Amino acid sequence: MKSLKNKVQLIGHLGFDPEIKTLANGTKIARINLATTDYWKDTKGEKQSDTQWHRLSAWGKTAEIVAQYLKKGSQVMVEGRLKYDEYLDKEGQKRYTTEIVVNDLMLLDKKDAA
Repeated sequence: MKSLKNKVQLIGHLGFDPEIKTLANGTKIARINLATTDYWKDTKGEKQSDTQWHRLSAWGKTAEIVAQYLKKGSQVMVEGRLKYDEYLDKEGQKRYTTEIVVNDLMLLDKKDAA
């Protein structure tokens, strides 16, 4: 069995077009914001929803696929790992970030019936 120590799977929609950058060594990186929404009925039977936003990064060939096929609104399934970072902001305050580093993805948009 593969290691399950740090694994995340999400299905959602892109909130914005991917941001693509090329590093000095030629490696591409794609930054993505993915929205996932859960739906349920409350005790009164009324439909409720909760949308969570996730920051994702994809590297190399995966970033190239993101750049070529994904845009705002695209539905995608991603698999990756959680990565935590910390940094100092302009005021010297310690800030924390969480992102998902994408290892694999699957495009879920239906093809246009042209």
